[in-house]
Amino acid sequence: MEKPIISVQGIRKVYPLGREKVVALRKIDLDIQKGEICCILGTSGSGKSTLLNQLAGLEKPTRGHVEICGVNISRLSERQLAVFRQKHIGFIFQSYNLLPAYTACENVAMPLAFRGFSVRQRNKAAISLLKKVGLGSRLYHKPTEMSGGQQQRVGIARAFVSRPQVVFADEPTGNLDSKTTIEVMELMVRLCRKYQQTLVIVTHEANLAAYADRIVTLVDGSIISNVENHSIIDREGNKIGEVPPSEEELFAAHLQQPEEKALPASTDKTPQDSAPAEGKFALREDFLPGEEKGPTQSAPAPQEESKGE
Repeated sequence: MEKPIISVQGIRKVYPLGREKVVALRKIDLDIQKGEICCILGTSGSGKSTLLNQLAGLEKPTRGHVEICGVNISRLSERQLAVFRQKHIGFIFQSYNLLPAYTACENVAMPLAFRGFSVRQRNKAAISLLKKVGLGSRLYHKPTEMSGGQQQRVGIARAFVSRPQVVFADEPTGNLDSKTTIEVMELMVRLCRKYQQTLVIVTHEANLAAYADRIVTLVDGSIISNVENHSIIDREGNKIGEVPPSEEELFAAHLQQPEEKALPASTDKTPQDSAPAEGKFALREDFLPGEEKGPTQSAPAPQEESKGE
């Protein structure tokens, strides 16, 4: 069996509160495999947000450590963590966290700026992925000009554009209605299936666990259940019970796509190529221009610091 892409070993987190101590996590052990969809489920106060902070390296543990891609991130400095996240991790937030002054295209292209891609390369990748998540007609709209569901799709595109090995989603559907929740969940899972990426979803919504390969339940800072699950979207990205479309059906659907809507007159940019209609998630083509790697050299491997507590 392959080595887990994420390994949590003996994590304990204690917060001082005056003369008292609050134990948020109690000796957490957890392995997540490459390409696995893992749902960390828990109510408010269960410790799920604290565990996410540990997995993402946003906080140091009181005891124990977290390994991602074979690197002990609990011992990295802040600078080393920043470099590591740029290379290996993507984030999807409940509140979208889009830059309000930037367009959808600019928001999605932003992570590639730190990876050494040129402006042309960044825009090409961002436009391609935005079309794939159904936002071909919103390329140059700002967040205030989009609905919550559209903003979250921009957030998903931003998380996936640099093809990270691990994506963390913190309550990704918390601000969405039930219909948009299904669309967003299917989109995230299918993207991960296509590119063998690992997705960790932290949520209090039990219905989202149906999309997971593994369901981890937290109560009072402890894992009370860690079980495998048959996701409703299989490893090929097909929803269980649905027959995948044939090549002829895909081609016929492509011919029936409506023409792209005109952009607002205020913009001097025009989208390249025609885009799929909103809600049509065409995931058949690569979106990251791998053959056009940017000029900067890859960051040096992070050096481990002396052990903490």
